[in-house]
Amino acid sequence: MTTITRKSNVLPGFGLTLGFTLFYLSVIVLIPLSATFLRSASLTWPEFWDTVTNARVVASYKLSFGASTLAALINGVFGFIVAWVLVRYSFPGKKLVDALVDLPFALPTAVAGIALTAVYAKNGWIGSLLEPHGIKVAFTPLGVLLALIFIGLPFVVRTIQPVLEDLEAEIEEAAASLGANRLQTFFRVILPTVFPALLTGVAMAFARALGEYGSVVFISGNMPMKTEITPLMIITKLEQYDYAGATAIAVVMLVISFALLLGINLLQAWSARR
Repeated sequence: MTTITRKSNVLPGFGLTLGFTLFYLSVIVLIPLSATFLRSASLTWPEFWDTVTNARVVASYKLSFGASTLAALINGVFGFIVAWVLVRYSFPGKKLVDALVDLPFALPTAVAGIALTAVYAKNGWIGSLLEPHGIKVAFTPLGVLLALIFIGLPFVVRTIQPVLEDLEAEIEEAAASLGANRLQTFFRVILPTVFPALLTGVAMAFARALGEYGSVVFISGNMPMKTEITPLMIITKLEQYDYAGATAIAVVMLVISFALLLGINLLQAWSARR
């Protein structure tokens, strides 16, 4: 009998695949990011600091990071509920609902922004119902939040859904048979299993929302110091041919978002080891 001691791989060896991986990441990710940092380095430190701490730019940081974080957290809650319903229940139109979840992936962001503005403007279908109660959505930070929730929901649902499909209902029944109530079953059985995937989905939704432009630029109204997002500030700098200023703002966004995503990934790794 012949014993096979060497593990066979479908793909080529480690050296070739690692080389291709590093080359691909360098061309697609590292070189463009390096160019961003090099371009912003053409500014002196006082010029760089004045650009990234301008009052209008700082206001856009607060809106972009604040709305992106809040939208990701909201999607974390409701995305879990949507995924749970799609996995655990059968109902008429389930396939249609499942397909609608992916709609923000396929829909051009500019079209989404125009549609949301038309619906939530004060003369829109929903906006006209909210206006008498003093609730304004379009051209307010609330509209920005709504657009970011819209484009981020699929990331959470599609990340959690496979984990819930692998989580057998018998586990919940076993917990119930041991005397656990619904809250105990959720927090001690379901949530620990789903939590790493939930964190991943929230992180992806946050990253997607942070760089969103098309769907937000229409519904926000782009009012200085109120509803301007940071990507819009970068576009404005580019339209003024201030490439160094645009890349300086982009560098700040990159550093802060990388730090936040790194923290989320470390939290995810810590929760997976527990």
